[in-house]
Amino acid sequence: MDSIIVKGGAELRGEIPIAGAKNACLTLMPATLLADEPLTLTNAPRLSDIATMTALLQSLGAEVSSLQGGRVLAMSSHSIDNLTAHYDIVRKMRASILVLGPMLARMGQAKVSLPGGCAIGARPVDLHLRALEALGAELDLRDGYVHAKAPGGLKGGIVEFPLVSVGATENVLMAATLAKGTTEIRQAAREPEIVDLAQCLRRMGAQIEGEGTSTITVQGVDALHGATHPVVTDRIELGTYMLVPAITGGEVECLGGRIDLVGAFCEKLDEAGISVEQTERGVKVSRKNGRVKAVNVETEPFPGFPTDLQAQMMALLCTAQGTSVLEERIFENRFMHAPELTRMGAKIDVSGGTATVTGVERLKGAPVMATDLRASVSLILAGLAAEGETRVNRVYHLDRGYERVEDKLRACGASIERVREE
Repeated sequence: MDSIIVKGGAELRGEIPIAGAKNACLTLMPATLLADEPLTLTNAPRLSDIATMTALLQSLGAEVSSLQGGRVLAMSSHSIDNLTAHYDIVRKMRASILVLGPMLARMGQAKVSLPGGCAIGARPVDLHLRALEALGAELDLRDGYVHAKAPGGLKGGIVEFPLVSVGATENVLMAATLAKGTTEIRQAAREPEIVDLAQCLRRMGAQIEGEGTSTITVQGVDALHGATHPVVTDRIELGTYMLVPAITGGEVECLGGRIDLVGAFCEKLDEAGISVEQTERGVKVSRKNGRVKAVNVETEPFPGFPTDLQAQMMALLCTAQGTSVLEERIFENRFMHAPELTRMGAKIDVSGGTATVTGVERLKGAPVMATDLRASVSLILAGLAAEGETRVNRVYHLDRGYERVEDKLRACGASIERVREE
């Protein structure tokens, strides 16, 4: 099992290229199931989750080829010969549930395993199922699988979510493209990944309006066709690497970054004393002067502060001047990185969904354990700012969402290496 060793204390300077968005790509890939013509995705990230989705699509009969070193995914669902998404693949990644809507819409039936548990909370799929039922799907849950059918095809309807769900919005949006009539999705998620999906589906011939707002309207069509679509920049990877010069000092330009993807996050950085500048090539970040200031953070659905940047922001605030309060409003159990940061000398008090962080002058290196994807990279950030050596164990989570972390940070002057233990 791999570990990452970081020796902290250096100011980092340089450029970091930002990849295509993992969460967008994992949503775009199942869209190939909606058409029998090829769908090609460019700017794809090279991550283990992408490999898992590739395996799932191939198990259904889709053809998926990785080109140009993994940056291009060429897919075709001309011959789908299996309508069952088996547990042994689905259990590895919750995004697997996103094949349900497309298969149901185009093939009229699907059998999809319920995803397994999740380290950062329950994340139930009931919102996905209710949304599809609103389009006329007949669902039966038994033996750990969703048995779904729509004998006469899906029919347009009103889908009103009781709370915002990115995945459920994506699932029903794809399904609605082939439903008969008009579908109105109310209290829809507004994330850039939703906008990216809608743009891709429109390229495939879908009729969609309102993406990026809380109400999306879809006029169903008889069939979709092939298309080529570039995956949007990964705003979570962008935000993560923007924190590198914030926590270490120095200056880093995140190539391909866009401030509009991380507006609420940038507001908090500004409040903390971090300079953020949009350039022709990306986003340039540096400290304004001296020590970072404490700020309060509440995670919210887009356009609010992203839950996927909460752990990384906590690492920064561990060394801030003053006391910060972080409220996690999206997922329960998402402060599992806090005890590990405490091992490095951080002062953190967690009570329910609230973490109070009192900044210290300097963190100290220590052996720590990664509990999930974002926790992994938060500990690496902390290690970059810490005195001495930090060993982050169990970093297999990291490869699900970040490619070539060590190379990107080393290019900016970090002392970081990956070691493999037998």
